[in-house]
Amino acid sequence: MTSDFGVLALGAYLPLRRLQRKAIAAANGWFNPALRAQAHGERAVANWDEDPITMSVEAARCALAGWDRARVARLVMASTTHPFDDRLNAGVVADALGLDAAIRAQDVGGTVRAGATALAAALSAPGAVGATLLVAADRRRTRAASAQEMHYGDGAAAVVVGSGRPIARLLGAHAETVDFVHQYRMSDRDHDYAWEERWVRDEGYLKIVPGAAAAAMRAAGVEPSSIAHFCMPATIARAGAAVARKLGIAESAVRDTLRGSCGDTGAAHSLLMLAGAIEDARPGERILVAAFGQGCDALVFEVAERADARRCLSDALARRSADDNYMRFLAFNGGVELERGMRAEVDKPTPLTVLYRNRETVHALVGGRCRACGTVQFPRGRYCVEPSCNALDSQDDHGFADSRATVMSYTSDSLTYCPDPPAWYGMIEFAEGGRMLADFSDAESGKVDVGTNMRMMFRIKDVDPMRGFVRYFWKAAPA
Repeated sequence: MTSDFGVLALGAYLPLRRLQRKAIAAANGWFNPALRAQAHGERAVANWDEDPITMSVEAARCALAGWDRARVARLVMASTTHPFDDRLNAGVVADALGLDAAIRAQDVGGTVRAGATALAAALSAPGAVGATLLVAADRRRTRAASAQEMHYGDGAAAVVVGSGRPIARLLGAHAETVDFVHQYRMSDRDHDYAWEERWVRDEGYLKIVPGAAAAAMRAAGVEPSSIAHFCMPATIARAGAAVARKLGIAESAVRDTLRGSCGDTGAAHSLLMLAGAIEDARPGERILVAAFGQGCDALVFEVAERADARRCLSDALARRSADDNYMRFLAFNGGVELERGMRAEVDKPTPLTVLYRNRETVHALVGGRCRACGTVQFPRGRYCVEPSCNALDSQDDHGFADSRATVMSYTSDSLTYCPDPPAWYGMIEFAEGGRMLADFSDAESGKVDVGTNMRMMFRIKDVDPMRGFVRYFWKAAPA
């Protein structure tokens, strides 16, 4: 494998709200008192307008910051909770990122190690033309008072693989596929079913992972004692330390599983842990990633140079708002059925023909820039909006998704239906000019005012409950 091929960039995204586990235990302790022993830390919880597609877009934007997106030739989206069963989820991500239509896009899933499996596949093809963008995300539903409700979290990660100046190079990898069913979810069910933890630890992690990891280290030509960072997602306490001992890896190399700060994010979690390890590692240090799930994918990396100033995971963890509203969490995740009122009873079918014709405007937030006077506007129109110009058919494409904006006027409306009332919306003005009436997301009282800096985020606009179609658009969120 050439020395200029490897991991070129990383991105991470975690939702703003972090549900305090003590709130889960307080609500369900009457039924399951054992939850109180796990009531430490917090888990990342997606807003009502977030799903694996929107989170993948945000992680990818982080990874691609400063990049020429024309270099991306392949896009892979890994998840166990793809929003669509029969629609290319990666295609929606590609549209939102404004990637060229001439890319190869693919969805992968079926196991929580899907992110690591996709990364190993991307790294095994150094002769491929262009870069591969891998995104992984999950938003898994859980039953109230379950261990999964405590352990899981929502989030996404992104990795760019290709030729250039890698921040980490793959030294060796090994995969084993074993139909060891530690958890599963049937196609007609909303929740995972998990087996007994001790059996999963002793027969699964401690027997399957060591063999795969040892084979990966042999392929890389490295000794266990040279591993400085060991990344193994596991919701079972001390499982990583037990595997490390069996492999001969120093316990000090075992990375924090992020259970206390965000929870296990499913298909994205091995990549989030890798991002954290690369942030902390020194050039030349070696990282072992072991992703367990119906087998194991093990990858050994060597850090080539320190990651740049965009500490993607650290930034994602730092952007947080503590939340103890357990009932809101249930409402957002189908745990309770709310009486939403008559204002929610609106049938809004999506004309797929109109969506297709306007997909650049809707999914990529593309407006126009006048060739005659340079005025930018959203949406793009046939006439320039500058009164002194009004040029006809003078608009070139101009993307607003990565533009910063400020609030010109706003309201928090308690009469308009919103899954998370009140509904926040207002007029924003982009830094380079152009105005837009936008919905606000992640808005909280006291944190939005005239002049507040906002950034655009790809979110769910609304859901057609009759047909099950999800509509996406861009919203403004406090920067």
